[in-house]
Amino acid sequence: MEQKSYRDLKAEVWDTGICSGCGACVAVCPADAICFGESGEADRPLNIGYCKQAVDEVACGACYDACPRIGSREPGSIGPYEEIITAKAAFDIPRRQSGGAVTAILVNALEEGLIDAVVTVSEDRWTLYPSSVVITGTEELIHQAGSRYNWWVPLVAALKIAVIERKFRRVAVIGVPCVVQALHKIRTSDNDLLAPFGRSIRLVIGLFCTESFDYSALVEGKLRKEYGIETWKVERLDVRGNLAVTMRDGTSISIPMKDLESAVRPGCHYCLDLTGMYSDISAGAVGSPVGFTSLIVRNDAGKMFVGSAVKNNRLVTGPDPDIAAIERLISLKVQKNSPDVNT
Repeated sequence: MEQKSYRDLKAEVWDTGICSGCGACVAVCPADAICFGESGEADRPLNIGYCKQAVDEVACGACYDACPRIGSREPGSIGPYEEIITAKAAFDIPRRQSGGAVTAILVNALEEGLIDAVVTVSEDRWTLYPSSVVITGTEELIHQAGSRYNWWVPLVAALKIAVIERKFRRVAVIGVPCVVQALHKIRTSDNDLLAPFGRSIRLVIGLFCTESFDYSALVEGKLRKEYGIETWKVERLDVRGNLAVTMRDGTSISIPMKDLESAVRPGCHYCLDLTGMYSDISAGAVGSPVGFTSLIVRNDAGKMFVGSAVKNNRLVTGPDPDIAAIERLISLKVQKNSPDVNT
């Protein structure tokens, strides 16, 4: 079979408007020839004009093989799992989202030597501008806790820094479903150029996601221009039916989701996966009481990480989850992104 290049990826994904922005193609390109433009200028990757396969006829295809949008669309279901529980961090996490369970699991994993790096998305507290980062210390991990709802960064681009530049071999990656799908492709691929990444990914935690917002459209457009909200005054953003904007002075503003439709990234409308079904652990607030996180533990590896955190008093389990609530949100996402599908 003829190996695909970035030109095929461009034709099938970038030019059709279904790119998720996960950044897997940026991370795995051995020639560093794929990148994103500046905020507000592009919603898909760019090629700098070189491709070792297309130009020099050197076998590659890494970007194509890692893309979560290649192949059939993933079904909208909760996916396979071993157990579903609710849990919260057993220690203080100032900016934690819901129960802070994800941070607790990762802090324990770093302390126990189960992982040596975490690839995740951070943000500038002044501008809310996101960045893909590698974190190796528990203090920094706790400091960076919290969900990011605005996007302008290849979400998993820092995987290259972790694996190729810094040569970490026990990496945890945190991401929304499109990121999880890309990591699944990387982990299961027979492409030799993806093998170093696949071998180095020890844990994948998927975050529940209905959609992501473009940074420029949400922060600079909606928040600043329409609502007069300065980013440096924002303490946190949270999606709870509406977009809740909590200010540093303790006040809050609720923005209806229907008012934010224009800020949703186009590629998000293609996705049917709410929970990141190919992760080792999925996490989100839906289905758990206030102050707790719903954890979908999908395999033995995920079970080990959760069990270790509980054993070491880093994680506390809670009441039974409302699985039906999770399934209802999955159904709503499927209906929204595939109106022709009966669920």
